[in-house]
Amino acid sequence: MKIQSLLAPLCSTKNRLAALLGVALAIIAPTQALSAEPKPTIVLVHGAFADGSSWSKVILRLEKAGYDVIAVQNPLTGLPEDIAATRRVLETIKGPVVLVGHSYGGAVITGAGTGNPNVKSLVYVSAFAPDAGERIGQLLEKFGPAPLDSALIPDSAGFLSIDRTKFREVFAADVGKDGATILAAAQKPVAGAAFGSPTDAPAWKSIPSWYLVSTKDNAILPELQRFMAGRMGAKSIVEIKSSHVSYIAHPAEVVKLIEAAAQ
Repeated sequence: MKIQSLLAPLCSTKNRLAALLGVALAIIAPTQALSAEPKPTIVLVHGAFADGSSWSKVILRLEKAGYDVIAVQNPLTGLPEDIAATRRVLETIKGPVVLVGHSYGGAVITGAGTGNPNVKSLVYVSAFAPDAGERIGQLLEKFGPAPLDSALIPDSAGFLSIDRTKFREVFAADVGKDGATILAAAQKPVAGAAFGSPTDAPAWKSIPSWYLVSTKDNAILPELQRFMAGRMGAKSIVEIKSSHVSYIAHPAEVVKLIEAAAQ
């Protein structure tokens, strides 16, 4: 009896410690499970007259925030070909994806995201978001011509580039003179036929979408951007005072919207 009476307080203390440990584990376990959730891979799709390296400022910010980032290099030879190239990149990724498109790249992600269960969010950055059967050319006519239209120069194969004397004005007005000169010199021509290809089932009808409107855009009119953002029922529509290349001139704002979609 004396031994039992001596051990009783010890057992009671042990039970209390076990109970406290159990509570602590119950609190920590969900936190650990939450932290174990992988961050989505961010896939960036460039538009016409650009390539994947144009996302450099966005890439660095996202990588520093702990995201894996892939900038697709599309051939710009036609909408079906660019969608196929983006789909091949998506097929290599295990786990969730946030798919981001700028300008013409919006039409690409609209097609490439369809039917891929890993694509959890779409982000449109001053981008086209065509509906089923719709062509980019149709969208461009909806609110009248943009200043970019009169600056396009076709080559002998039907590929379009921007007149370098007008490049900064119609495409990158809020980018420094040197930066705009580099963008103009390195621009990647796009097949004119890409604007006449119809869209299949659009991904934005089944995948949550975010949209950034550039209010000083001379390539895709802000009115058209607002129309497309509203039609898709975007979860968030952010407007910034920017030229067409907001992801170059205002990368922090673009990254903020991408991170919102990544949540």
